[in-house]
Amino acid sequence: MFRSDLLRGKRILITGGGTGLGRAMGERYLALGAELAICGRRKGVLDAAAEEMTKAHGGRVDTYGVDIRDAQAVDAIFAGGPLTGLVNNAAGNFISPTEMLSPRAFDAIANIVFHGTFYVTNAVGRRWIDQARVAGGWSSPQPMKSVISIIVTWVENGGPFTVPSAMSKAGVAVMTKSLAVEWAKYGIRLNAIGPGEIPTEGMSQRLNPGEAPGERSKETNPQHRVGEMGELQNLATFLMADGCDWLSGQTLFMDGAHSLANGGNFYPLRAWSDEQWRQARARIEAQNAKDRGQRGG
Repeated sequence: MFRSDLLRGKRILITGGGTGLGRAMGERYLALGAELAICGRRKGVLDAAAEEMTKAHGGRVDTYGVDIRDAQAVDAIFAGGPLTGLVNNAAGNFISPTEMLSPRAFDAIANIVFHGTFYVTNAVGRRWIDQARVAGGWSSPQPMKSVISIIVTWVENGGPFTVPSAMSKAGVAVMTKSLAVEWAKYGIRLNAIGPGEIPTEGMSQRLNPGEAPGERSKETNPQHRVGEMGELQNLATFLMADGCDWLSGQTLFMDGAHSLANGGNFYPLRAWSDEQWRQARARIEAQNAKDRGQRGG
C-alpha cells in the first residue's frame, strides 16, 4: 500500500512500544524508513524488541526505560535527538465492577492513560513549539509534526466495567481536539484512533479472562471477526505520513462498525455472577504477577 521510503527522515516516539499494538505500529514505521524511539517500564522487553525489529527491518531503534507517570523522567526520552512524530500507545486496563475499585486501582489506570499521555504529549509539544519559534514560525510547505493517540470506542458511549479507562481515554480524546486547534499554528496536528478488538496477550488476559481471544467479538461484530494488526498499522501509517496535513483533531474508530451495532463495550458482563468475577480477578492478578516478574519486581 505504501512506498518503501514513505517515512524516511522521520523519528517517531512510541510509548509502550515494546509489545502489542505499539510494537506492531513501530515495525511498520521502521520498515518504511523511519527511526524509532520506544519507551516503557520494562527496559529488557524494549531492548529485546528493538533487537528483533532491527534484525527484521534494519534501521535504528532507541530504547528508554521510562515510567511515563513520572513527568520529570519523560525528559530522558529526548536524549537521542529531535522527534517528528509521537504515538501515545501506553495504557492499562482491566475489567471490574466499579464499586469494587479502590482508589489505588483507579489511579493505576488513570496515572498511565490520563496523566502519562499528557506528560509525554506536552513535553514533545513544547519542544516542537520552541523549534517553530526559533525558525520564525511554521509555514505550510514544511511537513507538520504528527501526534497519534490510541483511545477506545467507549469514549462515545461509555465503558461499563472499565470506568477508569473510559474516563481517561475520554480525556485523551478531548486533549486531541483541543491541542489540534491550539497547536496548529506551530505545525502540529493531532489525531486519535479508537480500534476495536485486536487480540494481544495483555489485552486478552485483562479484558477477556478465561475466553479465547476474540471469541465474544466474533459473535457480536457486524463483520463477525476481530481486527487485524495490519489494518491498524496501515491506518497509523496514513496518519503519521505527510500528504494529508489538513486532517487534524479527528478520532477514527476502526472496529467493523461494532460500536454502532451494540455499543462495543462490556455491558454483557452485567450478567456475570460473583463467582465469575472472582475467577476473572484471579486471572487478572496472575497476569499482573507475571508482568511484575518480567520487570524484575
